[in-house]
Amino acid sequence: MRIRFIAVPLALLLSLPVLASPGLTKKDKATLHDATVVLNTLMHAPDKGIPQEYLAKADCILIFPSVAKGAFIVGGKAGNGVASCRQPNGTMGSAAFYTVGGASIGFQIGGDSTDIVMLIMNEKGIEHLLADKFTLGGEATATAGPVGRTAQAATDAQMHAQILSWSRSRGLFVGAAIDGSVVKPDQEANARLYGTKTTGTEILVDSKLSVPASAKAFVDSIRTHMATAVAIEQAEKK
Repeated sequence: MRIRFIAVPLALLLSLPVLASPGLTKKDKATLHDATVVLNTLMHAPDKGIPQEYLAKADCILIFPSVAKGAFIVGGKAGNGVASCRQPNGTMGSAAFYTVGGASIGFQIGGDSTDIVMLIMNEKGIEHLLADKFTLGGEATATAGPVGRTAQAATDAQMHAQILSWSRSRGLFVGAAIDGSVVKPDQEANARLYGTKTTGTEILVDSKLSVPASAKAFVDSIRTHMATAVAIEQAEKK
């Protein structure tokens, strides 16, 4: 009788964490993993990569790995991504999930899917990122980013853009025109990541939330690579 009396409460206690916090889905975990892979590839790209100067100056980075090309034609949710923003001390902050979808004018990229990288370059761009949703080329001024390890050939539009965007298909990064695409926070995925309902401002700007263990690899990678870009830029100015 004593064994049965102990076993029942123990079984209930073991089940409580599962009921209280379902945790990340396979898609959430894949998004974090794949975004890290895209970032690492970006930083080790040859001369056709994203200029170091822009990485060093960016306020935020938003990565959408494996966005389905056909989904842009029919609209709706086309891809899942993750963002991080620079904190007042210069380091990159925690991760927030986003989705991208909708019509895309001039989105001409081969292959069944593509990786998209966006750099948010100023406060106005951050305001859009923290909104309920924004349309690239609509509320948010988005420009195809320059390609190369330096920004010497950048145009005036690129130098003053709120958001710069690139795509990677078949291993090469190119400046991508993705006007008409709708970007918005994935509130449900963020709630799963942090175990509670939260906002983009709390995650990306206010630094109120510590980095969850499941997002640590992504955040560590982004902090390392963005810090490297800053160091390279500073060294080149000397």
